[in-house]
Amino acid sequence: MVPILCVSSRVRAPPRAAAAAASVPPGAAPLPAQRGPGLGGGSARRRQAPRHSMAPPRHPAPGTQHPAPSTAPEREAAPEGAATSRGARAPLSGRPPAGCSGRAVPRLGPAPAPPPGGTFVSSAPPGRGTPAVAVPPLRLRAVLSQLSLGRRDVSEASGLVNQVVSHLIQAIRGRDGGFGTISRLGAGSYYERVKISEPNEFDIMLCDDTGAYYYLTFKRNPKEKYLNRFLDEDGKLSADKMLTALRKIIKEEVKNIKDVEVTVKRRKARSPAITLLIKNSSAEISVDIILALEVQQSWPPSTQDGLNIERWLGRKVRRELRNKPIYLVAKQNKKEKVPRGNTWRISFSHIEKAMMNNHGSIKTCCETDGAKCCRKDCLKLLKYLLEKLKMKYTKELEKFCSYHVKTAFFHSCVIWPNDTDWQYENLEHCFQNYLGYFLRCLQDSQLPHFFIPQYNLLSPDDKASNHFLSRQINDQLNNRFPIFQQGY
Repeated sequence: MVPILCVSSRVRAPPRAAAAAASVPPGAAPLPAQRGPGLGGGSARRRQAPRHSMAPPRHPAPGTQHPAPSTAPEREAAPEGAATSRGARAPLSGRPPAGCSGRAVPRLGPAPAPPPGGTFVSSAPPGRGTPAVAVPPLRLRAVLSQLSLGRRDVSEASGLVNQVVSHLIQAIRGRDGGFGTISRLGAGSYYERVKISEPNEFDIMLCDDTGAYYYLTFKRNPKEKYLNRFLDEDGKLSADKMLTALRKIIKEEVKNIKDVEVTVKRRKARSPAITLLIKNSSAEISVDIILALEVQQSWPPSTQDGLNIERWLGRKVRRELRNKPIYLVAKQNKKEKVPRGNTWRISFSHIEKAMMNNHGSIKTCCETDGAKCCRKDCLKLLKYLLEKLKMKYTKELEKFCSYHVKTAFFHSCVIWPNDTDWQYENLEHCFQNYLGYFLRCLQDSQLPHFFIPQYNLLSPDDKASNHFLSRQINDQLNNRFPIFQQGY
């Protein structure tokens, strides 16, 4: 296993809601023994949006076939047992994402025509059969145009982050503290190209091939004897001890960075991050460095029924992704009554990045010679909506983060797996389907982790906050998202 640093950076001018971490922790799940050491590390023309119903879709009932979309050609069923490539997908089974309630989710397709000059918008929470209200069509492309990152701003922010992180990597490697083989792996929304508003998130994993392995204990005495100082009294590798040692090195080394002002923020309780503040003449960038370990072994049993992407990306892609290593983040288990600092959270940020950057059911989706889809645009819009709502209702929505939105996005990609389900010109329709799925998850307090389906990201214990967010989103939906107009 391997110590890793996730670095997420945020520009603090103007102030905005803090962005979510790359991965939301599942509950502690036992991992099999490690087999070997490893290292981890507006468009110019306006297009007419199709008419459709705004009523949020529901989860598909088990064993129920989705009605075929009117715009998509009929696919031939793959022979049983045959692998499907990205160009030939397995037939739809109508199964819902694991852990979702058994309610039907309509596929994209024809819908009742709205009243003249308007679109149907449900005025009630999802699942209530009340009359629809006609509103003028949305201007989502205009919102997206305001969320585009300026190349100059991105270049300046990423340049500063790269300068500081490169300096720290060199310095950490040169120390006699157990992190001599540390390396770097980019992850997070900037690298997935779904960053919104400002160039302020750069999630980076720094990887080390020390070969420690998992809850974490050693199968045998490690060759790297320095790791013994990171063991607790039970012989478990202590995330807290390793993070403290790394934090000490970084606090000392930032003093040696002369051409950029860098400070280390005070540590937050239970936080896995070492937070740096990088200042320049125009902005302040917050950089979160998170210690993690790479594990070169089979994925744990808890992931067996997760990553159900066969209908979307194909069996071959799923097999390739599951052959990649997993990462363990130095993160306290919230369920521990007495924090001991020896738990590690499973992270799949590198798999999420791979799916985001190769998201089409056909390989050429969004490439130069292929058709453009609106998947990432839909994700950007819902991330932005949640961010704006969190700024307005900070206390009520503190438990929510962009990972909830991203998880709902991945499930939506499975429910609507074809590129024709996400046509670029159908942005409004696609966004409403995606939003409808998320609303149903909130209403049911049920959002399965995409990789560990038995882990519910929306606990029924937090039903009040889940329903609060559902009401706020419905209010925005029924009033044409006024929050989008309150300053981009």
